[in-house]
Amino acid sequence: MPMTAALQRRRDYAGPALLADGLRPFFLAAGVWGALTILFWLPLSMGTMTVDSVFSPADWQIHEMLYGYAVAAMAGFLLTAIPNRTGRLPVSGWPLGVLALLWFCGRVAMLASGKIGGLAAAAIDVGFLATLAAVVAREIITGKHSRSLPALAMLGLLIVGNVVFHAEVLLYGRADYGIRIALGTVVMSIVLVGGGAVPGFTNIWRTRENPGRMRVSFSDFDAVALAVTVLALIAWIAVPAQTLTGALMIVAGLSQAVRLARWAGDRTLADPFSLVLHAGYAFVPLGFLLIGASTWFSAVPASAGIDAWTSGAIGLTMLAVMTRETLGHTGQPLQAGAATLMIYICVLAAALLFIVAAISGSTILLEYAGMAWIAGFACFVLLYGSLLATHRPAWAETIAARCAENR
Repeated sequence: MPMTAALQRRRDYAGPALLADGLRPFFLAAGVWGALTILFWLPLSMGTMTVDSVFSPADWQIHEMLYGYAVAAMAGFLLTAIPNRTGRLPVSGWPLGVLALLWFCGRVAMLASGKIGGLAAAAIDVGFLATLAAVVAREIITGKHSRSLPALAMLGLLIVGNVVFHAEVLLYGRADYGIRIALGTVVMSIVLVGGGAVPGFTNIWRTRENPGRMRVSFSDFDAVALAVTVLALIAWIAVPAQTLTGALMIVAGLSQAVRLARWAGDRTLADPFSLVLHAGYAFVPLGFLLIGASTWFSAVPASAGIDAWTSGAIGLTMLAVMTRETLGHTGQPLQAGAATLMIYICVLAAALLFIVAAISGSTILLEYAGMAWIAGFACFVLLYGSLLATHRPAWAETIAARCAENR
């Protein structure tokens, strides 16, 4: 479809604002479910609340962090970013509503798996990802945008991870490989997307407001770092407890830390949107280093590294993207006010407390971490929910600017 026709049809959209484009229902869902997952998990893990589920509290919590919160955030990003790059009309209206409903049914099925059965829960849960992948594939093929094929590959790996997760629970009563496949895939997605977005957004701000030392451009070092990262993640998925795997994880962590340092994040203190992206990405190398260290030192549990990835890299980075993109796509100034800063501080504090709680075994710190996390995501829903659900931007100007920026 020619871009002018797509823009005209988007201007003429008269349905609910919440279903105008993909980021709206899915970012809102990610915010709500990000808070509810921890709100449910804390009493579940402590035995003060029970649900009729075939999943253990630990398996349910990490599954919902990955396939509930993270996948919702990824869906909102992909369903908006790909049409912006191709100039096609995005999925909107009732088709988008059906897709969001499929995601919601997956969350209900996971909680009610004891009543409907693990196999039915698996079919409903995997069904959303399969449908999302089909929609994304259609957009990429019709829009002839081969640069988005890695996103489709990541969705394929997530589907594999989810199938393995459910198969393991059905056959053995607990998940193992499925969790690592999914977590490794999401972390690699952050490495790939963040490697362009973090320095890219930072350079835009520094060029405009703070000229001087700029980030180092992508080089052979970055290519080697990405290759080592992929190799380390594959080894971790296959044989997580081996000392060689630990060594690879440490090398990958150090290489990702060097990459982050080369992006000159120390010069972004005056720009919260750029700074929080650097802070969130910092949990990527930290997770590698902690998991690597766990294979060599018994005092460092692997769960500390997993917490660094889930609550820090995934939780904070995706939340930072959701806040920035919500403002941009609803026609608001890209300014992080005091309330947005409080969101970032709460989730950052939660991520650090989750890591310390995993290392120390402190239940009190775990509870504090959970409360900080819930507060951060609840604030996101309160502050950004009305923008996502009701605000209508000037479509043509917004989308034309996005297309020009991404081409």
